[in-house]
Amino acid sequence: MKLTFIGADHEVTGSMHLVETSDTKILIDCGMEQGKNIYENAPLPVSFKEIDYLLLTHAHIDHSGMIPYAYLQGFRGTVLTTSASMDLDAIMLLDSAHIQEQEAEFANRKGKRAGKDEVKPAYTVEDAKKCLEHFKEVPYHKEIKLSDTARARFVDAGHLLGSASIELWVRETKGAEEKKLVFSGDIGNFNKPLIRDPEYITEADYVIMESTYGNRLHEPGLDHLEDLRRIVQETFDRGGNVVVPAFAVGRTQELLYLIRQLKEQNLIKGFDHFPVFVDSPLAAEATRVFHENLTECFDDETKALVEKGINPIVFDDLTLSITTEDSTAINFNQTPKIILAAAGMCNAGRIRHHLKHNLWRPECSVVFAGYQAEGTLGRMLQDGIERVRLFGEDIIVRAHIETMRDMSSHADMNGLIAWASSFGDLNGKGRIFLVHGDDDAMANLSEKLRQSTGNVVDCPYSGSVFDLTANEWEYVAEPVLYQKQTAVQIRNDAVTNDLLDAFNQLKAVVERASEGANDDKKKFAEAIRKLAKKYAYPD
Repeated sequence: MKLTFIGADHEVTGSMHLVETSDTKILIDCGMEQGKNIYENAPLPVSFKEIDYLLLTHAHIDHSGMIPYAYLQGFRGTVLTTSASMDLDAIMLLDSAHIQEQEAEFANRKGKRAGKDEVKPAYTVEDAKKCLEHFKEVPYHKEIKLSDTARARFVDAGHLLGSASIELWVRETKGAEEKKLVFSGDIGNFNKPLIRDPEYITEADYVIMESTYGNRLHEPGLDHLEDLRRIVQETFDRGGNVVVPAFAVGRTQELLYLIRQLKEQNLIKGFDHFPVFVDSPLAAEATRVFHENLTECFDDETKALVEKGINPIVFDDLTLSITTEDSTAINFNQTPKIILAAAGMCNAGRIRHHLKHNLWRPECSVVFAGYQAEGTLGRMLQDGIERVRLFGEDIIVRAHIETMRDMSSHADMNGLIAWASSFGDLNGKGRIFLVHGDDDAMANLSEKLRQSTGNVVDCPYSGSVFDLTANEWEYVAEPVLYQKQTAVQIRNDAVTNDLLDAFNQLKAVVERASEGANDDKKKFAEAIRKLAKKYAYPD
């Protein structure tokens, strides 16, 4: 019975962990790496075909984005997640696949002229559609039996609509001693609009928890409504547009909640009916999902609005732009306005078109309301870059660059410590494993947790394996620096993995045949030799 660390180890994207018992293999998350990668991920030690269950903490692509790839590699198990996460992934995975297909098509148009090999996406829209057939929703707090050796329960993590921490009870064989693992997922910030605060869990043997803001404290007393009011008023008074690169799922809906308050309380003077555009088909679909999950996931304040007949994220003068024509028309509208568009870090999507039309205008503002990863266009703008290149043009940056501080959906250091402290001493012999954080965040938080909880705290690298039965490390991996792979290399790796999977199947057949009659064994051996000779390999 063991736990293997695969993704988001000393990094903040690509979450993936494997738990194995004698008869069940369980993945927790299957995320895509995004932004700058520092370390190589170890390969999954088993075939995706062998995975029985995939427990998904939430719908963000860095936790769910490689599920279609897993399907492409033979995964036919069951994805268990909350109803809201399933609804969100039904749009997010299709969107991710569509973006990859577009990027591959663009690369191939250029590459063909240069005589380069064809680039293929890691997965297609069709792969995403097929993998969604394997999703099954589970309610919060209901215990789910997975097998004779495993059971699970989802509790609210307060990070995103439908997000969950996962309690997982496992034993090596039926009737053996049981161990409880808790996977935090992404732990939410407190007192956020719309969704509930994260729930605390009080018992565990092992805790696998995120550490994204393990070395950072959110500023106390921030008034996001006032920050937004000031930015909008000043920008409109200059005759400019407020352009907000916003994550389509979560952050866009929080901003709509704040904008509704600006309008309801008449806080923008002289612009009573200012237009607001959400220029993202994905954000429009996600907003619909938020509305459909009002009762299951929203906090008491939001529910009170709903009971009064108020939709907390819809208001007059709001336009959801779906088509390309809708998007283009926004930039021909001279009225001062708010434009919310994806992607949140400005590396893709319609936001880049709006930046092209507004960055050079000193009357406009570009407002960042979410984390900007190193190496992204969003971070470059935050750091004061003076010129950017968009669609083949050099654009001078004259717009006001604003940041709404600490609108994070992640708990800060104190929030993480409070969440971890709810477990007490982990039965005197358990451990905390920190994941989903960079080196500095993990180092700082691990020391704080050792001091505050008295528990053993580890920060494993990808490929490390912990023996849950023996309560000790089976293998401690060393860090391996990341080397960028192309889409072709990713696809080639998939073919190689398929070959190795076939070898493992052949090996299993050989082991069973070794118990058979001698004549059958001789025939089998001769067949294998012929196969080896056919492909020019020595006996």
